[in-house]
Amino acid sequence: MLAEEENERKKKPEIAEEDKEKPNFGLSGALAAETNTTANGTVLKYNEPPEARKPKQRWRLYVFKGDKEIDLLHIHRQSAFLFGRDRNVVDVPIDHPSCSKQHAVLQFRQIVETDALGHASRSTKPFIIDLESANGTFVNGTQIPPTRYYELKLSDVIKFGASTREFVLLHESADADAS
Repeated sequence: MLAEEENERKKKPEIAEEDKEKPNFGLSGALAAETNTTANGTVLKYNEPPEARKPKQRWRLYVFKGDKEIDLLHIHRQSAFLFGRDRNVVDVPIDHPSCSKQHAVLQFRQIVETDALGHASRSTKPFIIDLESANGTFVNGTQIPPTRYYELKLSDVIKFGASTREFVLLHESADADAS
């Protein structure tokens, strides 16, 4: 019996301790790959948060180049709009070379606010998030921090990279108040 065990051991090649593969506890990216969604074969840099909502107000983005209005975008029809150069996946294409393929997202989020008496109210507000673009996203001339939601206010002016196009945020009732 001992002779058989010895023959078995001789048949199996022994692996030196330093040649054995050690456990790798580093990040593989497998979980991130599962959570990222794809559109037209392109992995999206952005996933909508659970508090994403379609707004009840009729928000609009007026697009200006210089003093001339060149476009009007009705942005109340969905909860998020992706801005960038990659026309296969973006909702609002920006063709300027200083803009990233997936540059920024305008996201409507439901926010719970409490007043001085402690009464909670829910409202849906517009936010913008820069997707770590190379040349930044600007609100009213100030660069916003990347990967952080930045709350937008009525009549804010948004610019992407070095593009000269300006996107002015307004809603329907603001248009009625102005006339």
